[in-house]
Amino acid sequence: MGTARAQYHLRQMFVFLDVHALNQPEVMIAKAAERFDEQGNLTDASTKERIQQLLDALVAWTRRLKESAASSAGG
Repeated sequence: MGTARAQYHLRQMFVFLDVHALNQPEVMIAKAAERFDEQGNLTDASTKERIQQLLDALVAWTRRLKESAASSAGG
């Protein structure tokens, strides 16, 4: 949870700057040192699943933004 405050402040800046940010799902990896092996590979299955959900949401969100931009531009 060491980065939780930094993430919160980053979100505040995004609101001020009107940045398009993916807000859900949030992925915070508690005790990260226990979830990776010596080579830096993620070994925790539930964390892998949450990251996959985040990536799936990012793809869907990016497609929605693209469609929105295309319809705003008349194309």
